[in-house]
Amino acid sequence: MQIQRGWRRPGTAGCAVTIGNFDGVHRGHQAMLALLTNEARHRSLPSCVMTFEPHPRDHFARKAGKPEAAPARIGTLRDKLCELQRCGVDEVVVLPFNEAFAAMPPQAFIDDVLREGLRAKYVLVGDDFNFGAKRAGNYAMLDAAGTAAGFDVARMNSYEVHGLRVSSSAVREALARGDMAQAEALLGRPYSISGHVLHGRKLGRDLGFRTLNLLFAHARPAASGIFVVRVHGLGGPGGPGEGTLPGVASLGVRPTVEDAGRVLLEVHCLHWPETLGLNGGYGRLLRVELLHKLHDELKYDGLAALQEGIARDTEAARAWWRAAGETRV
Repeated sequence: MQIQRGWRRPGTAGCAVTIGNFDGVHRGHQAMLALLTNEARHRSLPSCVMTFEPHPRDHFARKAGKPEAAPARIGTLRDKLCELQRCGVDEVVVLPFNEAFAAMPPQAFIDDVLREGLRAKYVLVGDDFNFGAKRAGNYAMLDAAGTAAGFDVARMNSYEVHGLRVSSSAVREALARGDMAQAEALLGRPYSISGHVLHGRKLGRDLGFRTLNLLFAHARPAASGIFVVRVHGLGGPGGPGEGTLPGVASLGVRPTVEDAGRVLLEVHCLHWPETLGLNGGYGRLLRVELLHKLHDELKYDGLAALQEGIARDTEAARAWWRAAGETRV
């Protein structure tokens, strides 16, 4: 999958494109991407996703001086790109959503971005799609412009699961209340976070619970708290989820020891492969599935209380895994 910043695609070939934030790449997104790739294949075109970083609502929240109004983030840009690749997308165009882009008139978006920059031959949008300054452009305008400019336009209706419209908002709501089963139903897979293992303060090691630290690159993750997790990327023997390891993790700002606003996913593996040694996890790219929420983040009264809390969480995670048939705990 090719990834580029900015909307001017190299070369002269056209593409089949869809446009959106794709936070979470949930089942509704997946259905749209399946339609896109099918249309692209029949037209002998590459499939292309145009997405935004930061999220447009992040931009407008900062502009209004109300960062708390920005949506909680389901996944990082890395997570999004990985899922888009799994969906078979050929190209991803990542646009920086800034003041200039926000002020672009709808017709300029059609002429400069879709027609000249992307050289779109087929444009697929959702049923709630608007574009251009003040969201003044709509599907009817895009459809008429496509006829004049020589590209086809199609609109896809909402995707439902058990009568519930699948959306990023619905995924955020499920994660906020710790309903990981509902989040999985909406995503079509367990909710996961990926990233490289960073060096930290080694505090977990000092407390007797060695952790692997992954940075979540947004201040407001859609999920937070203490979770039972499955870790991909460290190897390990077979069993349920072969090549994975059972664990327990904290996702949040570490209020007892830091509370600096930096969001970390701290993972403690309940089984550690001997071949990795003490420092074998650093630098590795991991994917961590959050399977079950134990409780919200807590602020403990000192390190001794924190150590006791981690021990309780670890035993709760072991009990969960034993009930699931895991023997490595």
